[in-house]
Amino acid sequence: MENKLKHLEFLQNVITRKNTNSFYIKGWAVTIVAALFALATKDSEKSFLFVAALISFSFWILDAFFLQQERAFRILYSSVSKKINSDIDFSMEIDDGGFSGWMCAAVSRTFLAFYGAIGAAILMVCYVVS
Repeated sequence: MENKLKHLEFLQNVITRKNTNSFYIKGWAVTIVAALFALATKDSEKSFLFVAALISFSFWILDAFFLQQERAFRILYSSVSKKINSDIDFSMEIDDGGFSGWMCAAVSRTFLAFYGAIGAAILMVCYVVS
């Protein structure tokens, strides 16, 4: 039973790291986009908004990658929890689903709401600046 608990602990640590990375990415996305909004409205410069959109999209892609990885490790965690102690091999190999797994993560409801709100804000600031 000790091997199983240790393996599950390893997996939980990875899941926690992926979740923390996703949280930091969202924080950085909001911070950088807000700073670019301030620069765009101060100077009435639309190029800052283009950069904000590009950065937002880049963070969306990276955030989707971390969610895809987190989901794969959750599946591995579930399968390890069902194993008997003698079958524990401490494997950390996952099947992340490739591009389709990433796309499922990228278009999840929470991501569409979060990054869609950032996109809508960029469009509103673009309207205000012009």
